Amino acid sequence: MPKKAPELQAYQLKRIKSPGMYAVGGVAGLQLVVKSMTARSWILRVVIGDKRRDIGLGGYPDVTLEQARTLAREARLQIRKGIDPVEARRAAQDALRSANAKRMTFDQAAAACHKTKSREFRNPKHSAQWISSLTTYASPIIGSIDIARIELAHIVAVLEPIWDSKTETASRLRGRIESTISWATVSGYRSGENPARWRGNLDQVLPKPSKIRKVKHHAALPWQELPAFMANLRERTGMATRALEFAILTAARSGEVRYATWNEIDLDAKLWTVPAERMKAARIHRVPLPGPAIQLLNALPRFEGSPNVFPAVRGGSLSDAALSAVTRRMNVDAVPHGFRSTFKDWCRNSTGYADEVSELALAHVSGDATRAAYARDELLQKRARLMRAWAKFCGPPASMKSSVSTIRGKHGATR
Repeated sequence: MPKKAPELQAYQLKRIKSPGMYAVGGVAGLQLVVKSMTARSWILRVVIGDKRRDIGLGGYPDVTLEQARTLAREARLQIRKGIDPVEARRAAQDALRSANAKRMTFDQAAAACHKTKSREFRNPKHSAQWISSLTTYASPIIGSIDIARIELAHIVAVLEPIWDSKTETASRLRGRIESTISWATVSGYRSGENPARWRGNLDQVLPKPSKIRKVKHHAALPWQELPAFMANLRERTGMATRALEFAILTAARSGEVRYATWNEIDLDAKLWTVPAERMKAARIHRVPLPGPAIQLLNALPRFEGSPNVFPAVRGGSLSDAALSAVTRRMNVDAVPHGFRSTFKDWCRNSTGYADEVSELALAHVSGDATRAAYARDELLQKRARLMRAWAKFCGPPASMKSSVSTIRGKHGATR
């Protein structure tokens, strides 16, 4: 039977000065390793399986004699259970490093998710809005929290303050938070349910947006007043004025017109093909061009090096504010987008065309199966007749010779 080392007391350790290894008793194999008066540490000398191991237990006096004995007893208990304390420690350290590597704050996850989704956005404005809403409303509350620890209460804390006052913004924000958390889950930074999910989750603690949202429609001109408005509009000059006129004649959205390029327009076929990336529904939209729209296009100046149909004075595309400024100067209670409502009201009240025809003209996509079938067909011939009737209702076009102000452009041409 091996000789049992006497149990030293803490005060006795201070008297040990010579370098060496000293058994301190209390636990078999526990030793104080002395290299100098300032370099001392604890080891536990044991046999694991058929191998002798020296297990480091820390430095002295940071680890006291009593603490060293406790650590040594725990290590021997692990060995009796068939656990290698050294391997167990390494596994714990690896798990900690792995957990730290997987730790990601909500702000970091939002930035990574936004980068992934950036290719989906139709224009930089939508991309900026996506991340800015999270920065404004979510970051101050959950931005620094580990994405793995975000729960329902956190989401409610973000949304509840603006749910009633800014319902539309809050609803979009919820969707963006849900996307961020979904990205983090798929990427391995969290697990479990998505606390930002609406159905069967947030719908139990927040009222439905449709019950509290105050719908604000775009100001629109009554369809009966359109001919007089068009006559007034056609007396005015300017690229923004012509862009607004073209938008009305084609029932198009402002952005579709402002970013239109000449290679999208086939004057011979009287057709304007808007690419999917500029359409709200992300589908190619073909627009039959009535005679007055063709006449307007033929009268527009073209600038070398500029592909835009309606370029701004300093190059590039017109801004949305440029078209809105036209209606403000004309003192009418309408915005450019509202003329799409004017067109729809005219279709319903003054034509016998099926609703699907005008819906396709407006590039509205419905989930209804019947309308989906019409959408595949496009009904171009019927839509062409509808747009000719609409152009006729808008009134005869004015002379186009001086419809655009003569302003020296960046390429030396005039407009």
